[in-house]
Amino acid sequence: MDSLVSTHWLADERNATDVRVVDASWFLPSDGRNAATEFAALHIPGAIFLDLANLADKTSGLPMTLPNAEDLGIRMAALGLRRDDRIVLYDNSPHHTSARAWFMLVRVYGHTHVAVLDGGLEKWAADGLPLESGESASPPVRPEPGFSDHSKVHTKGEMLQNLETSAAQVIDARGPARFNGQEPEPRPEIAPGHIPGAFNLPYPKLFEADGSWKQGAELRAEFTQAGINIDQPLIATCGSGVTACVLLFGLHLLGRDDAALYDGSWAEWGADPYTPKRLGR
Repeated sequence: MDSLVSTHWLADERNATDVRVVDASWFLPSDGRNAATEFAALHIPGAIFLDLANLADKTSGLPMTLPNAEDLGIRMAALGLRRDDRIVLYDNSPHHTSARAWFMLVRVYGHTHVAVLDGGLEKWAADGLPLESGESASPPVRPEPGFSDHSKVHTKGEMLQNLETSAAQVIDARGPARFNGQEPEPRPEIAPGHIPGAFNLPYPKLFEADGSWKQGAELRAEFTQAGINIDQPLIATCGSGVTACVLLFGLHLLGRDDAALYDGSWAEWGADPYTPKRLGR
């Protein structure tokens, strides 16, 4: 199974006993939308709801940091998901949050058969494929042994060290107005701006008009035009660690699987009065 699958591939494969379809939609509070309510109203037949908003480390003090391996294992087991399942993630979010679930499951927790549905629920519906409403659940399974690899998850301390060494390029997935500090952050306690030396590549640039992923030379060109050399070490950041994973999945499509995530992102960096911040480009 490829990491990016088409709606028609899933339509053909979704009834296979080892294929599990998972809705990974998530919204910002300012979106005024509820992922669980929208899932109950309409989803791909047989899909289960991941509830990404509540799959985070609640002890960190940050909005969306990665959960620990034990908590993720418990959630996967409660959803009836096994490590040998072929998991297809989709979302119906403008933030393309299935990429966050992909990073969590593949890069950190070592699931090997995980794909993102190209175009998500919107393209599935546009292609005239079936939908259903109501709750959807699977029988729980026994939690499997935990696995956690944080080698591709950077801390604030590592980001401060990178400021001194410039060992890796930092890519910020937020929009240019937030990156440049021209509009206030959605969280009032967070200072505006960006990490000094960071490049700005707003995550929507990686998608076609219909919400499907750009690929190949077209995808690579978005990184190049932002001034990024994808053949050098890379760290992605954003507001809370979610949309940075869109950049990381895009890099994966280009064959770069060693790029890292600053999971605390600007929610952590901007809240610290002692971290350096840059306004403007």
